[in-house]
Amino acid sequence: MGRKGNQAIILLLCLLVACKKDRPDGRINTVSSSQNGVYVVCEGQYPRPDASLYLYKPASDSVFGDLYMGANGQPLGEVFESMVHIGNYFFLSVNNSDKIVVVTADGAKEVATISIPQPRYILPVDASRAYVSTLYSNKVFIINTQTFTVTDSIIMPSINSEGMCLIDNNAFIACWDTASQYIYKVDITTNHITQNIRVAGYAPNAIVADKNGLLWVMAGNQSYNKIPTLTHVDPSTGDILNSFTFSSAVNPIKPAFNPGKDTLYFIEAAFSGSTANNGIFRMSINESSLPAQPFIAAQANQYYWGLGVDPTSGLIYVGDPKGFNQAGSTSVYRADGSLKTSFVVGVGPGAFYFDN
Repeated sequence: MGRKGNQAIILLLCLLVACKKDRPDGRINTVSSSQNGVYVVCEGQYPRPDASLYLYKPASDSVFGDLYMGANGQPLGEVFESMVHIGNYFFLSVNNSDKIVVVTADGAKEVATISIPQPRYILPVDASRAYVSTLYSNKVFIINTQTFTVTDSIIMPSINSEGMCLIDNNAFIACWDTASQYIYKVDITTNHITQNIRVAGYAPNAIVADKNGLLWVMAGNQSYNKIPTLTHVDPSTGDILNSFTFSSAVNPIKPAFNPGKDTLYFIEAAFSGSTANNGIFRMSINESSLPAQPFIAAQANQYYWGLGVDPTSGLIYVGDPKGFNQAGSTSVYRADGSLKTSFVVGVGPGAFYFDN
């Protein structure tokens, strides 16, 4: 099941628990004078074309949005999944609109659209190329980031290419396929798969690298009864260094490292609104077991959907989608777990991009 399928289930559950609507905090603006800050990727409510891009500037505690609508006078599209800064442009992956939108980094003005079916994440691999993972297919597309065109594709052994990570001249790609137990090592100079690396569990979906250049792979699919796992992998050998198995009741998503890359954060999302297995969790890369208690607990009838850690300040950004049927919110926490600030954003805040 794709993320937009998950959104439909989440919306129904939140209607059943009567999610409370928040009022705007009065700090939303429509024009940004510079690009630096923390970008909030707001998916929108599937299948409405109400995805949006927000910008938070920590120094002035100010919020700007919707940047794309303000600059272009039209909505961004359906299910804004991720973004990346390449050269003078931001590349915005708009999943259910089958496109990557290229906008200027200093004003969010659209300059090009790249048509790709169900794009998910964008991984720059050199000065002029990037890989694009895609839902529902067995392809990873290759785009030229200077001409804004699709130049080639990589045929994957599994469908639903998802999270990607670049180490030296190799891209590591996870395919969120319930039949797969592998991530795939791709030589970026040839675009060929050179190794299938087995992980614990099925349906790998996210890959992040720690301070030692070792991979941490999140896998699982609760909707299809694939028990979630976390695998610590040596990318040079393909050896599993350690693995962790979650309870079948847990839905772990969105792993992210602290600036030192020695502490891993992730969300456990309970879409039913239960307080069990629900919140932000963290663990040292040296731990021998999964954390039993949340670092930041979600409240009753609440769950989190977005997570990011500022690589400079170490501040932790958390997105609350509030059921995807109203404006979401972002909360910012210090490393000790204390709340620093919170602000209203668009519908479905699901990711953060730090452009410091």
